[in-house]
Amino acid sequence: MAHPVERLRIYFVTYNVATKFPDPRQDLHQLLGITSCDESKLWPDLYFVGLQEVKSQPQNIVLDFILFEDPWTKAFRDVLKKYDYVKIRSQRMQGLVLNAFCLRKHLTCLRLIEAQYTKTGFGGMWGNKGAVSIRMNAYGVSVCVVNTHLTPHDHLLADRISDYNTIVTDHTFTAPCTSRILYHDYIFWIGDLNFRLNGEDLTAVDIDLLVKKKQLKKLLEKDQLKLVMKEQQAFAELNESSITFPPTYKYEFESQEFDLKRRPSWTDRILYKVNAADIYDDIEIHVEQHTYESHPSYSVSDHKPVTGEFDIVVRSNVKDRIVEFQDCTVEENFISYKLQRDFTPNNSDWIGLFSNEFSSLDDYIIYEYVSRNKLTSVSDESHANTERISYNDSALRLSEMYCLVYVAQRGDLMEILGVSPEFAGPRRAIEQCVSSST
Repeated sequence: MAHPVERLRIYFVTYNVATKFPDPRQDLHQLLGITSCDESKLWPDLYFVGLQEVKSQPQNIVLDFILFEDPWTKAFRDVLKKYDYVKIRSQRMQGLVLNAFCLRKHLTCLRLIEAQYTKTGFGGMWGNKGAVSIRMNAYGVSVCVVNTHLTPHDHLLADRISDYNTIVTDHTFTAPCTSRILYHDYIFWIGDLNFRLNGEDLTAVDIDLLVKKKQLKKLLEKDQLKLVMKEQQAFAELNESSITFPPTYKYEFESQEFDLKRRPSWTDRILYKVNAADIYDDIEIHVEQHTYESHPSYSVSDHKPVTGEFDIVVRSNVKDRIVEFQDCTVEENFISYKLQRDFTPNNSDWIGLFSNEFSSLDDYIIYEYVSRNKLTSVSDESHANTERISYNDSALRLSEMYCLVYVAQRGDLMEILGVSPEFAGPRRAIEQCVSSST
């Protein structure tokens, strides 16, 4: 049994990529805080990567959502899979994308995973602006992450305020007790919020000069987001750590210099909220932020990406896996497995066959829906129910080691209830038989 988990470290990225594609010359390791392979490093347990203005052609929008991973999501996944992270959920609304990645060891401790979106563009008719979100219960506490792209331009402050209030009101979930964003234990709100600097007499050249003189405090006094939070017009429920980095917009492409056709501003932000600390008898929920920074070396966009790293307190006594696999074996065109007898499945649950090194829950090779009747059809003295999942001759040629993953589906809610031990594919099984007989 794993050691009790008392805290989770969560790493956030928000990046407006300005419809550009990833540049292979700009390695994403540093943006993800992966700067060494030091074994003493405390790796994040969860990554949330929020992107804005991800390119998609109108004629391909529906197809992209269903079939394809956008190039940025793929680029982040290609890095994180090397360190044993699995993409557990994505939510996309046109150019707005939110991805959640989790260390493999935590997969079966996540419950009620749900993704939603809210459109605010053109009065709620178009998804060029708005919010996408992913919520989940992790070790017994509820976490909601919202990625937003709000109305742009200096003079449209009222529209940004309206966007926020629309999202807070209209963005709802089906998970029990957390039907709205602000009902969760922990809320993290990231994205291109598009708040600018007040003061028509403050020109782009003036702002550039103050930044070069490192007089950020003087500029932040005119930050629209801080002002509307103080006046409780929008985002008043949330908190933000001190900003110590230069404005994140607008830059010349492939440069670290401002494009002075627009007034520089802090459009890209990470905010958070913790609800009542004494809601649970066994813990006092709490958040601690370790970093809040921009990354000026990334120059593919006219925005600079922003990251933040937090620790949250969770409930260490929460049971992890509910479904336990036993004796997974490969037979001719079948994989036999057993589940513990005291588990009652739902007809919408499914079991997927994965390569043992899978890096996304979308990477199943084959899957099969679970039936209550099927799982009780065969039993033995081990008090487990035996079932088989069928596959065609070519299904197991992608790898030599595999695992089964039990996913519970309840409408929009998803839970990973069990991951089997790894088992050998047919070629390795044959080789092992030959080896043991000689």
